[in-house]
Amino acid sequence: MVLTPRLELEDVWVASPEGGWILRGVRLRFPERALTALIGPSGAGKSTLLSLLNRLRDPDRGRVLLDGRDVRETEVRALRRRVGMVLQRPYLFPGTVAENVRFGPASRGESGPPVEELLAQVALPPEMAERRVDGLSGGEQQRVALARALANRPEVLLLDEPTASLDPGATLRVEETVRQLVETTGLTVIWVTHDLGQARRVADYVVLVMAGELAESGEAAGFFAGPASEAGRRFLAGELLPREGAGRAPA
Repeated sequence: MVLTPRLELEDVWVASPEGGWILRGVRLRFPERALTALIGPSGAGKSTLLSLLNRLRDPDRGRVLLDGRDVRETEVRALRRRVGMVLQRPYLFPGTVAENVRFGPASRGESGPPVEELLAQVALPPEMAERRVDGLSGGEQQRVALARALANRPEVLLLDEPTASLDPGATLRVEETVRQLVETTGLTVIWVTHDLGQARRVADYVVLVMAGELAESGEAAGFFAGPASEAGRRFLAGELLPREGAGRAPA
């Protein structure tokens, strides 16, 4: 069982290089020991928000807090061990599955959890440990990337469109793997997805980001049954909505 950190955004603003704002005044606390889906139109700021949580970038205003402490006060490598991330197109190092999975602990001179245990957590057989990664399918590569992130024993797992490039069968296997991790280990997962069907299948909670602002958040079942906000109702109805944050930050 993993720890359950409090992860919060406190009046967060992120500037756009072109002017204006990607995120504007976001205040949010992520539920612990649950899977939260970050949804919204393309360009709304979802991936930017996710990138703040393990310091791939920092906010221009406001704070990101982990257990009440500004994440900028934590050494980056230590933070990323606590808050792991898997991207849409995971980069696997040349070599075997086992070498990839052990990478994080090995780089610190640690043994880490047994590779077979980590592979079991992501529904891969133990004999896959000695296979070379260049022979794996897209779904297998994504699950190896998950196992590599889990080798650091993270308290939070960030997923940025991890199934966007996978076929439907591989997508479902990754979804089942992540749901199982949440249910059996108590891992906190934050998953950016453009696929509302996927959000319905996997999420305990939903955060809707629109034009750089937090439009709505709450339990997934309630949101999909009937959004509380006009923005949520319009989004589920498929209406065209603003893509980018704009305007000026408060003085």
